[in-house]
Amino acid sequence: MQRKKLGNSELEISPIGIGTWAMGGAGWEFSFGPQRDEDSLSALHAALDYGINWVDTAAVYGLGHAEELIGKAIKERNPRPYVFTKCTVVWDAGGKTRNCLKATSIRKEIEGSLRRLKTDVIDLYQIHWPQPDSDIEEGWAEMAKLKREGKVRYIGVSNFSVEQMERAKRIAPITSLQPPYSLLSRSVESEVLPYTQRNDIGVIAYAPLYSGLLTGTLDVDTVANLPPDDYRHQIKDFQQPRLSHNLRVTETLRSIGAHHGRTPSEVAISWVLRNPAVTGAIVGLRSAQEVGNAVGALDFRLTESEVRQIDAVSRRSLWQRLLVRGQEFWTDQLSPADEKRMPPPQGNES
Repeated sequence: MQRKKLGNSELEISPIGIGTWAMGGAGWEFSFGPQRDEDSLSALHAALDYGINWVDTAAVYGLGHAEELIGKAIKERNPRPYVFTKCTVVWDAGGKTRNCLKATSIRKEIEGSLRRLKTDVIDLYQIHWPQPDSDIEEGWAEMAKLKREGKVRYIGVSNFSVEQMERAKRIAPITSLQPPYSLLSRSVESEVLPYTQRNDIGVIAYAPLYSGLLTGTLDVDTVANLPPDDYRHQIKDFQQPRLSHNLRVTETLRSIGAHHGRTPSEVAISWVLRNPAVTGAIVGLRSAQEVGNAVGALDFRLTESEVRQIDAVSRRSLWQRLLVRGQEFWTDQLSPADEKRMPPPQGNES
């Protein structure tokens, strides 16, 4: 399988990585609903058996549960996959989350992640969100200290702007950025991705399938019937009128994929991977079957005509909200400046 070097590191990673947000299961603030551990473990092993060599997670996914599953799954794997995890989203005894970039908090988090993952060192440790902004320097300095101590091999950031990366880079080099990037979330194209290319910062894109909207497995009815605790009910892109706009993109992906015997997921992931700034894409997996629906993207290439077709429908489906006298209006036409202001999906994968 093809490998690409991640930024300034010595890590050679597969173009697809395993995303584990949904593997956290139910019972926490940003859950994707119930998830069987047996299915999660099957998905992890199926992906690793195929040759995917890295898994991305975060301490907060399932309030530590996703990390525990990964620790169990990789214990006997040889070769061992790279493990990337994230810090700075913490939770209290009631499961309520908050962002914290304080050095003492990061120090406590790393010990918890090492314990759950059953490892002595984490391959890539990332700041999950740059919040609060005023503490970025303190948090990044502590990350650099963890690297010097050998607790982590490399350090990266997630959801950072160019200005925030510039501030961090003055303290220590950034190995990677984890931004949202998909057909329905393209704001990083204008400034963020060019910046990473200029500064040898690897990019592992999250939400290439926009939290499942681009998989071809969701429609208006299935979205309405997602489990009550599925956090996607809170995302406006899963609500009308945006939902119908977004599903039109999926139908285009389905049509293109049908000509090649490919799934909509494979087409969507291939579109993300074609960007030269992208080192790899995090694909959220919940079953071994989902692995089979995604890995074909590794050897699939879109034609220029198909790219133009996808771009046309995705740009028409991007939304612009205008507030006029307290009312919301929607238009299909967006300028690049408008797209930059669009919010990304929450979470860090699929």
